[in-house]
Amino acid sequence: MNYDFREIEAKWQKYWAENETFRASNDSDKPKFYALSMFPYPSGAGLHVGHPLGYIATDIYSRYKRHKGFNVLHPMGYDSFGLPAEQYAIQTGQHPAITTENNINRYREQLDQLGFSFDWSREVRTSNPQYYKWTQWIFIQLFNAWYNKRSDKAENISTLIPIFEKEGNSNVEAACDGDTPSFDAATWNGYSNTEKQEILLKYRLTYLADTEVNWCPALGTVLANDEIVNGVSERGGHPVVRKKMTQWSMRITAYAQRLLDGLDKIDWPQPLKDSQTNWIGRSVGASVTFNVKGEGAASRTVDKPYEIEVFTTRPDTIFGVSFMTLAPEHELVAKITAPEQKAEVDAYVEATAKRSERDRMADVKTISGVFTGAYAEHPFTKEPIPIWIGDYVLASYGTGAVMAVPCGDQRDYDFAKYYNIDIPNIFEGVDISEEAFADKETTIIANSDFLNGLSYKDAMKKAIAELEKMGHGEGKVNYRLRDAVFSRQRYWGEPFPVYYVDGMPQMIDLEHLPLQLPEVEKYLPTETGEPPLGNATEWAWSTEKNEVVSNDLIDHKTVFPLELNTMPGWAGSSQYFNRYMDPCNDEAIFSPQAINYWQDVDLYIGGSEHATGHLLYSRFWQKFMFDIGYVPKDEFAQKLINQGMITGTSAFVYRELDSNKLYSKGLIDGKNVVPIHADVSLVNASDELDVDAFKAWQPEYKDAEFIFEDGKYIVGREVEKMSKSKYNVVNPDAICEEYGADSLRLYEMFLGPLEQSKPWNTAGITGVHSFLKKLWKLYSSLEGGVEPTAENLKTLHKTIKKVEEDIENFSFNTSVSTFMICVNELTAQKCTSKAILEPLAVLVSPYAPHIAEELWSRLGNPGSIAEATFPKFEEKYLVENSKEYPISFNGKMRFKLELPLDMSKDDIEAAVLAHVKTQEQLQGRSPKKVIVVPGKIVNIVG
Repeated sequence: MNYDFREIEAKWQKYWAENETFRASNDSDKPKFYALSMFPYPSGAGLHVGHPLGYIATDIYSRYKRHKGFNVLHPMGYDSFGLPAEQYAIQTGQHPAITTENNINRYREQLDQLGFSFDWSREVRTSNPQYYKWTQWIFIQLFNAWYNKRSDKAENISTLIPIFEKEGNSNVEAACDGDTPSFDAATWNGYSNTEKQEILLKYRLTYLADTEVNWCPALGTVLANDEIVNGVSERGGHPVVRKKMTQWSMRITAYAQRLLDGLDKIDWPQPLKDSQTNWIGRSVGASVTFNVKGEGAASRTVDKPYEIEVFTTRPDTIFGVSFMTLAPEHELVAKITAPEQKAEVDAYVEATAKRSERDRMADVKTISGVFTGAYAEHPFTKEPIPIWIGDYVLASYGTGAVMAVPCGDQRDYDFAKYYNIDIPNIFEGVDISEEAFADKETTIIANSDFLNGLSYKDAMKKAIAELEKMGHGEGKVNYRLRDAVFSRQRYWGEPFPVYYVDGMPQMIDLEHLPLQLPEVEKYLPTETGEPPLGNATEWAWSTEKNEVVSNDLIDHKTVFPLELNTMPGWAGSSQYFNRYMDPCNDEAIFSPQAINYWQDVDLYIGGSEHATGHLLYSRFWQKFMFDIGYVPKDEFAQKLINQGMITGTSAFVYRELDSNKLYSKGLIDGKNVVPIHADVSLVNASDELDVDAFKAWQPEYKDAEFIFEDGKYIVGREVEKMSKSKYNVVNPDAICEEYGADSLRLYEMFLGPLEQSKPWNTAGITGVHSFLKKLWKLYSSLEGGVEPTAENLKTLHKTIKKVEEDIENFSFNTSVSTFMICVNELTAQKCTSKAILEPLAVLVSPYAPHIAEELWSRLGNPGSIAEATFPKFEEKYLVENSKEYPISFNGKMRFKLELPLDMSKDDIEAAVLAHVKTQEQLQGRSPKKVIVVPGKIVNIVG
């Protein structure tokens, strides 16, 4: 019988779908196991062979756990809100929902043909109104909550209002805006309703604020820091500028310490933990205030001077401050700048606005800044300190201002040297003529009044105590983490369940959710600069009808304007793992029974690029949901694995600058050329480019002159990330058609360790395909009643042992090698025993499920192999009872002889001498000596 993989794979994919083989139950006596792959954004390009790597790994483990008796939840869905569909809508006018539906259908077709054991009854799509109803619901819960630092948890805002009514906010310890005013009960009770709402917004976990954001004019939206690469948008490579906008924000900073502490409780990769730790950026130090003296053009008319607050981890060095630097976007810059410096300062501020924060942080070589003409007063010496602005200071980090101590910080030192600013030395016995001194552990303070002679730790404590005594500072823990901007000026995203009364946000009740996206004629911002939802003609909320009505009816009495922004891409992915537990529930995000049964994700596999985006925001939302009593665990995934990348081998042609010539790879030395990606499908195995096909593919080069070597155009090669933009993708459809899904699954695992990057080479798949043919052939002459030999049992059980260890350790690549060895051994042993081949099919099943199902069926078993019990390893079959002795004559091995391990030395000698091959070697002679080492060798000296 031939191995017809196409027929086999189609047959079993149909069987699984019709029988819902992998449907999980929320009520089972079996132990639970929740395995999850990060759900994909359904792009128009579909899957390439790099995408399924993590899915295959999760699927292997899911199938293994089913074999081990677990009730396995292994769902799949789509992160289906995204900018590409909106950009396509802008270009073509096609609604993003249509584009998304088409893309999802393509993804589903590809995922099905790879044989994944997904429970498709639980599919979610973040753009489905019945799904984003619950994203909107969580937003409302966050709006109705504040963070109580005393209880160290989120609480309902209704618990805060009675405190304000009775005693004001002087005793409230809360995460709130920095400019929150102090007030007593009488003041609070005297506030108007609008004033009270404005105060409460400063405490809510989601709130409106004027925020410095990354604005991308070309995309017409705000971008998160992780959506910007090298100063331009990750999507499309468009320029990004900094500007202030009124935005919804999430008070993730309230959870900064808990997000750090939680990392100790979860089994996640250390590099990813380090990324989150650094992103959160905990620092211990002091908050110090400096009074501004001699303000510039915008001089104050009140007695209280402007104050600059800085956070420093080195308050012990305060006497070394010789200048201050503000972020160019700091709110005080315009107020304190002297008239004679205004033009230079304004130009610098404008130039900085064109650079992203990441770009500024990464640029450690450029020294730039401008003096404002203003001075601050040193809190202890009262000496004037010049105030500069510099783009190495970020408004979003700390207070947006630094006290510069050039003798103790190299960046401050370089800045001071460059601009000829004084560098006082406050370190005893240290030479700072060439560089700053940053070793705080060996620091002894000098030239610092009451701090002289003190070590770093002692000086730090005393400096903080004196600052607190003077009212100029306090000890403080600071975090680099900033509150997360939650607004996007896009159409294709979750609408906010918000309408505005007298400019203040009001929430739509749950019973009226979901608030669905309206129809619009254009997906671009409006002519007046409003987000795309501003184009909707019916986008107002009637509080009488509790429904969306025409904008023409807005009267600010019973009909009010709705929010025009939409939620960011990470909103829908921040609780999707919990929604999978009960995805069809329309009364709640999930039932108590479902969440208490599944608890959390046991295994989560996905890319490390989500470290400071999805994975951080999801942990934040999970902790909030834990605080308000909806989930039993405050971490959503106990174990996380970051799969490596499957890279592609890109092809390049080389165009000479300022000419129309394209040179072959071997001719580019000494030429001023720029490499241009070529589609790998136009290049043969010898790296020769089909020039005519290239010209047809890229018409702009149809008249170009191709310079050949030896009559051929040879491309350059480079291993890069597999990407549509690099034209180096390999389509899994073609692989499945030629070799089958089982071959693809095995090959992706065989390429190397799961966590490592590895290059794709289609030629290599023939090896695993040949293995599957050998496996198939092994079952072709099965004899059910044949007893297994000791060799058969040994091969099987060493395979069981190794494969189980490999799966538990996620070492899937070595399992594939083990299968190959096993099949080779059983073939050599001419094994035909069902007692061996049946458990072998179960072992192979997680990796190559289609062929395993077919073999299982042909062995006479009913139903699916997915329900079969995983074979049990028995050590007794690996215990050696005999030894294969090398029999040597005068030191040269001539043959081998298997003898019992417990045979005595004399019996070994007698058995060897009596053997026919020994007699042939001796030819009637008596040996001079027989050397026997039991368990090792026999050497006959002639």
